Parts: sequence; C-alpha cells; structure tokens
Amino acid sequence: MIKKCLFPVAGYGTRFLPATKAMPKEILPILDKPLVQYGVEEAVEAGLTDIGFVTGRGKRAIEDHFDVSFELEHQIAGTGKERMLDGIRDLIEQCTFSYTRQIEMHGLGDAILKGRTLIGDNPFGVVLADDLCFGHTTGVLAQMVNLFRQFRCSIVAIEEVPAEDTSAYGVIAGDAISDRLFRVTDMVEKPAPEDAPSNLAIIGRYILTPDIFDILDATPVGKNGELQITDALLRQAREGCVIAYKFDGRRFDCGSIAGFVEATNYCYKMKYGESP
Repeated sequence: MIKKCLFPVAGYGTRFLPATKAMPKEILPILDKPLVQYGVEEAVEAGLTDIGFVTGRGKRAIEDHFDVSFELEHQIAGTGKERMLDGIRDLIEQCTFSYTRQIEMHGLGDAILKGRTLIGDNPFGVVLADDLCFGHTTGVLAQMVNLFRQFRCSIVAIEEVPAEDTSAYGVIAGDAISDRLFRVTDMVEKPAPEDAPSNLAIIGRYILTPDIFDILDATPVGKNGELQITDALLRQAREGCVIAYKFDGRRFDCGSIAGFVEATNYCYKMKYGESP
C-alpha cells in the first residue's frame, strides 16, 4: 500500500564542519555503516523499497553508496572482506533509487515539495537520516505503516522532550486516542518553552498523504523564512486528520555531536556487547 519513501538530504551539515565540508553528513558512519543506510534499512523493513532522495550540491557520495563499485568488488572478491558488503548489496537489489535536487535550502517543507516528482499521487514515508531510530520490536517506520493501514491519514512520530528543549522541534497538541496516539489539534514550529502547547516533539519520521503537496504549494513561508512542514500539517489536521504517534523505541539526534557520539556508543554496545 505504501512503497515510496523520501529522504531529504540536501542540508549542509554545518554542525559537523569541517568533517562535512566535502562529505555529506548522511554518509558519516555510526560504526561501519553510514547514517543514511540505517534509514534506508528501516524503510525496507517497513516495505518501502522505492527510495527517493532530495539532494543538493556535494551529495554525490550518497548516489555512489547505493550503487555497485565494480573496482572495489574486484579488489576484494574472494577475500573475507567481501561479506562486509552483504548489507548494502541487499539494499541495492531490493530497492530502486531516484534523485532530484533542492537547488536552494528553504526548509523541510520545501525539500518535501521538491520530492513531488519522485512520489506522484501516492502516500509516502519521510525519513530524516539525522534521527537514528531503533524500535524495540519493529522499526519505527514499520510501526507507522501499520497505523496508516488503520487511519489512512498523515502520521508524525513524536517523543517527549524536556520543556526547555521545545525550541529545537516542531511541537504538537492533540486529543488522546490512546497512551501513544493523539489526534493533532495544534502544531507549532520551534516554540519557546513558555509558548509550547506540550512537550511532545516531532522527530524525523513521517507518513504523508499526497494531498500534502498541494497544501505545501499553497503554504506561505513561515518561521526563519522557510517553508515549514508543520504549517502544512496543521492545515491538514484542521481540514481532515493528522495522527501523532509516540513510537516504541529509541531515537538519537545524530545531527548533534553529542547525539552522534551517544548513538555510536549505543551501537557499539549492541554489536559487541561491551562499552567502548
């Protein structure tokens, strides 16, 4: 029912300079795997194998990563290192990859709108690779796809954050459907703590219905002079329905150095069973 997933990857990654001066932040590795590969694996687990990237200048390494490197494969053929490519080979075989460019950075809403040509008139997932998520039983995106089958509307993943951190997120208010589900009634982009409608913050996982494109197209620029996906989702919520889902799992903010290090330590412990 949902096969498409959009990855907005055009950002500059300025918080990781100078590492990201010539390398996309999405290629930064957590252990031996780039951030963006974790995101694509999560999408594939959810059944989303038609992968679209909204890229920008200096992002060619992402395209190369999801392609066959004949020279490399020739060099390591028949050695023990060959098995290290099993995971990425599986993704290349299972997925189709498409690319379009966001020429100027005008916010997440603009990036998603630029992906319209890759999505068409289909519901789709959105993954922000900066947010590395691990579900306790199934992946976060798979949990959301299951919810979409029930509600057939846009769904955003949320988690509770400290009140003093709301200015870094889109924040929702909503009517509780269950302990984990809320029907969105309000949504504010990066509010000051005293203005936040709750401490339920949107993280980088979305399921969106295709009417979001027309809404984005008609949405004026918002906070920081950018086209905000929260503004479009709020209109969608008021005219129809948007569900916020407090996901079952753990999320790391790998857009920050502290979160990146925390994720690396967590993955090391999960892989090797010990602290680094």
